[in-house]
Amino acid sequence: MTELHLWLRHEPRTTERRTPVVPSDARRLVENGVTLTVEESPQRIFPIEEYEAVGARVVPAGSWVSAPRDTVILGLKELPDEPKELTHRHIFFGHAYKGQPGASDLLRRFGAGGGALLDLEYLVDENGRRLAAFGFWAGYLGAALAVLQHRGRLVAPLTPTSKEELDKTLQPAAGDEEFSALVIGALGRSGRGARVAFSTAGIEPTCWDLPETQNLDRPALLAHDVLVNCVLATTPVPPFLREQDLDDPTRRLRTVSDVTCDVGSPLNVLPVYDRTTEWDDPVRQLHDRPPLDLIAIDNLPSLLPRESSTDFSAALLPQLLEFETGGAWGRCLDLFRTKSRELGIAVAEGELGHV
Repeated sequence: MTELHLWLRHEPRTTERRTPVVPSDARRLVENGVTLTVEESPQRIFPIEEYEAVGARVVPAGSWVSAPRDTVILGLKELPDEPKELTHRHIFFGHAYKGQPGASDLLRRFGAGGGALLDLEYLVDENGRRLAAFGFWAGYLGAALAVLQHRGRLVAPLTPTSKEELDKTLQPAAGDEEFSALVIGALGRSGRGARVAFSTAGIEPTCWDLPETQNLDRPALLAHDVLVNCVLATTPVPPFLREQDLDDPTRRLRTVSDVTCDVGSPLNVLPVYDRTTEWDDPVRQLHDRPPLDLIAIDNLPSLLPRESSTDFSAALLPQLLEFETGGAWGRCLDLFRTKSRELGIAVAEGELGHV
């Protein structure tokens, strides 16, 4: 492969503890000829010394802006607002292709600088299946927080933990009342994670997937105590929960955990709220009589940063080792160009290795 210079950036969001490449996989990259630069980060779950020990070059946080132009910048969540012109190829979850707030501004920054977004959400194989995802852990945590909230045991602010410690809190205790739970999108990665968390909590959830959402039984949905949404819609579908459903006096539903957090998108299947919740204040009451609580945290896997990072990095590593060959990354680049042109944004041409 052509020599790749990969630059692992610091995440500016203070609650982001994850990393797309863990130190053991960083070693594999270096051993395979990748030049790896890692930014210092006060909250990354793995200390910078572990990256330095495997041959990575260490630089200050935020210094990617002055990296050589052919460097590939790797992260997870949103970029800072500056610089206004993005000159590099960036790998991260851009949330820019479904009309989300700020999406067009981000793509215009790439257009202005001649860089490119290689969105991790769209890193897929020939059949459209994602090659690296945090879905299992997002679903697991979405269901876990819903259980704790419904049982009155969710403590704010939320803090990162381990699966072992979290599982202890999920165990049913004397006096816990039984409740019914529904997982929508139960057969996907997130749905599988949600089902595992419910099982750990001693709950057998109702599981819906494509057939049930195509012919939605809304009264049955409202008859559950807890709902965990794991559906990431790619085409418009009727919403699962509507404003008028909140006023339904027969509604038994009391806790909603939206793992997908597609707020602001026209494809949002839960258009009953307009902003996510945060670690400091993870629950918002959407309705008082009858009550309905919402959990909508858009970086749930960061609450289990070691486990989720390790799994994600293992899946991403082989893709990074094949970066210059095109394939899945070429599909990411093609999609970036298509979505940019749809907005009238001129983008740089060239092969994957020379955007």
